[in-house]
Amino acid sequence: MRLSARLLPLSAVTAASALLLTGCFSESASDDSAGGDGKRVRIAMMNPPRSGLSPLSDDAFKLSRWSTAETLVTLDADGDAEPALATKWQQNGRTWTFGIREGVTFHDGTKLTAETVVRSLTKAATASPKPRILDGVDLTVKADGDSVAVTTGTEDPLVPQRLSSPQLSILAAKAYRGKTVSPVGAGTGPFELTKVNGTSSATLDRYDDYWGDTAKSPGIDVKFVPDGTARAATLRSGEADVVEAVPVSQAALLDKELVTEVPMPRTNTLYLNTGSGPFKDASLRAAAREALDAESIVKGVYEGRADVAKGLLGPALPWAAELRKPVSHAKSGDPDGKTITIGTFTDRAELPEVAQTLQQQLQKAGFKVKLDVREYANIESDALAGEFDAFILSRATVLDSGDPAAYLYSDFGSKGSFNISQLSDKKVDTALEKAAGTKTGDARRRAVVEAEAAVLATDAAIPMLHERVIQGDAAGVVDVEHDPRERALITADTYVK
Repeated sequence: MRLSARLLPLSAVTAASALLLTGCFSESASDDSAGGDGKRVRIAMMNPPRSGLSPLSDDAFKLSRWSTAETLVTLDADGDAEPALATKWQQNGRTWTFGIREGVTFHDGTKLTAETVVRSLTKAATASPKPRILDGVDLTVKADGDSVAVTTGTEDPLVPQRLSSPQLSILAAKAYRGKTVSPVGAGTGPFELTKVNGTSSATLDRYDDYWGDTAKSPGIDVKFVPDGTARAATLRSGEADVVEAVPVSQAALLDKELVTEVPMPRTNTLYLNTGSGPFKDASLRAAAREALDAESIVKGVYEGRADVAKGLLGPALPWAAELRKPVSHAKSGDPDGKTITIGTFTDRAELPEVAQTLQQQLQKAGFKVKLDVREYANIESDALAGEFDAFILSRATVLDSGDPAAYLYSDFGSKGSFNISQLSDKKVDTALEKAAGTKTGDARRRAVVEAEAAVLATDAAIPMLHERVIQGDAAGVVDVEHDPRERALITADTYVK
């Protein structure tokens, strides 16, 4: 659907959404099906499932945020690996061996074993497309007694961090019996996913045989509310206990005591199509970069609740700014009235307004600009296929491994699975390969910044701003997570008074 048809009057959209949401949590909230004490946690989430909650897709991060599917390791605040379903690990060249936690049962009652871990990781490693954390990684897995041996084609210092990605969650055998991977009743977390209603809702109940601390809440009731105004309204009306991704425009309308703002490793970037169309010309990419005024976007669209980008990696990774050096760019050319189409999506409420602001800036520089704005589920495939001259994307930069090298490879490597810019550049590929192969620590951080510089020099991506996550929590919510990586939200410790 094109922008002209998409942008209905805000009052009409809000009114319609409010009618749809009236009482949307009431039935499940009163149903204490888990049989425990306390109240169920009601969540209003932004993005509906895109792939039936398959862990091999971005839907995996919902499973992680609901504490229903778990991985072999987790990450601490610094991005270092910590035990989860694996209790220990060691490296021997290209092979890492992980000791598997004993006494863990899946939600269907079957036991966690080395063989079940091998099954899940092998399904991910052989999927098409692969989970992006495995982009460029040749990974094989086999059982070694009660342990699991993970071998990569080349020595990889980041294997533990990779295995922390929610897309590499370990599920019971039943999850893999159909054509798609279904996590319903197949996880190991403190909450069992019991029901999924398409793209509208999901239900989770406390799993009393959890290997760790039993959940304090009897369950979770999830509603997917893509419209940001309607989503924020569920907190004001008391229909939701936790609301993720509150739009900037709505944050000021909420009680400030209910709003938490967290700087996050997420960059709002303008991706330019280097494979075809006007932006195949490096001089026109440079012209677009020079026309862009990010500061006005931060002040006008984000009301100051964001940071102007100096690179692809933002203030959530302070070492990047310390290591970054000036980048050389191609000389700017004359747009000469060339027509470009910019795509973006409505799921993040600010992006359509960002698109309109960019349209004005680029038209002022001499481009003719068309906009194509849809829901993300209806536009992602076109973006990846190079159907747009430019695409505005809000992108997490350490979402998968706690390390930005995977994001850089996925988005800008010539074989990357999320290469919206259609970039194929030998210097960039070389820099990305160097970063991926460098051991963790200062040397790796320097290599990552060098790879960032190689990408920025092409003008294939123009970073505009770094976002802050705005989360709404009702007054009675206790111990809900505020995670800049967007992996955790409801944990075993979360409950509603």
